[in-house]
Amino acid sequence: MSILVELKQRARRLRAETLALYLAIRHPRTPWYAKFLGAAIVAYAFSPIDLIPDFIPVLGYLDELVLMPLGLALVIRLIPPPVLAECRAAAAASMPGNKPVSYAAAAIIVTIWLILAALGMGWIYGALADKAVPPRT
Repeated sequence: MSILVELKQRARRLRAETLALYLAIRHPRTPWYAKFLGAAIVAYAFSPIDLIPDFIPVLGYLDELVLMPLGLALVIRLIPPPVLAECRAAAAASMPGNKPVSYAAAAIIVTIWLILAALGMGWIYGALADKAVPPRT
């Protein structure tokens, strides 16, 4: 089996697990702490914008390859097994459809990027302003 085919299968399984997690955080028998952590992970997974953009070499895929699977594994351990089995079955049945999109997560990520851009511009402006003023003698 080629590496590309294996990666595609893993991505499909990850997408199915994320959808099952989305259903599990809405389930009444899921504990509140699993719902909280799961909601953060699902919102980020379904966000149309990444915290680390994919066009950045190597780091761009860090969240999809490392952070998302680790977060999913942690939350899956917090969800009761019968609830998780029920949600996995429901996710498998609805997988051919469209995935939900979290515009709230996208807004938060855009806000983070805007704050970082403003801080970076302020830092650059401060550095340039210090160089532009000649020292007094």
